[in-house]
Amino acid sequence: MGCRDVHAATVLAFLSGTASVAGLFAAVLLPNWRLMRLHTFNKNEKNLTVYTGLWIKCARFDGSKDCVIYDTEWYTAVDQLDLRVLQFALPCSMLTAVSALLLCLIGMCNTAFVSSVPNIKLAKCLVNSPGCHLVAGLLFLLACAICLTPAIWVIFYNNYLNKKYEPVFTFDISVYITIASAGGLFFTSVLLFLWYCACKTLPSPFWQPLYSHSSSMHSYSSQPYSARSRLSAIEIDIPVVTHAS
Repeated sequence: MGCRDVHAATVLAFLSGTASVAGLFAAVLLPNWRLMRLHTFNKNEKNLTVYTGLWIKCARFDGSKDCVIYDTEWYTAVDQLDLRVLQFALPCSMLTAVSALLLCLIGMCNTAFVSSVPNIKLAKCLVNSPGCHLVAGLLFLLACAICLTPAIWVIFYNNYLNKKYEPVFTFDISVYITIASAGGLFFTSVLLFLWYCACKTLPSPFWQPLYSHSSSMHSYSSQPYSARSRLSAIEIDIPVVTHAS
C-alpha cells in the first residue's frame, strides 16, 4: 500500500491511542485503586469500606453513597509505595501518549494536505509522515511500559499487605482500567509498526524513514548527458540548394 495516503490503519491507531489515554485519565481520577473492607461483629454497626485512590481517600458504610471520611489531602500523605509510584508514573505515561497522538495527527495531516510534489530545496525540511508514525509507535510502546509495570505491581503489593496485616485489602477497578489502557497503547504501537513495515520499500535502509510521496517524486538527479547529446541540442540542419545545370 502507498504511504502517501491516509489508511484505515493509521486512523484506527489514532482512535485506539485516544481511547487508551482517556482510560488512563479516568484511572487517575477514580478513587478505586485499593479497597480496605473493615468488618464488625456489632449488629448495631455497619461494615466500613475505605476507597483509596491516588489523590483522595473515601470511607463509606455499607448501603451508603456518602463518604464518612473524605480526605482531599491524601495525595500528600500516601503511605503505600505502589500508589506513590503511580502518582508519577501515570501522568508521565499520559504525557508520553499525548505526545505520540500529536505526532500521529501531524503525520496524517501532512499526508492528507501537503502537495504531492515537494519543493526540491525544502525536501529535507518537510515533515516526514511515516517517520512521525514510527516515532509515535515508539512513544506508545514507552507509555505502555510506564503505566503497565506499576499497575501490575499493585496486584503483588496487595498480596503483600494481606500477608503483613489482615486479608482486608483488594485492588479495585482502576487497576483493570489501567491494564486495559496499557493493552490499548501496545495495540496502537504494534499497529503503527505494522503499517510502517508494510509501507517500507525494499531499497530503503532499515533506519531511514520513508517520504509521504512516491519514490519517483524524489529522483531529482538525472544522468549527465553525453557530449553527443549536448551537441545535438544545438545542431541545426541547413538545407543545401543546388543549381541545376
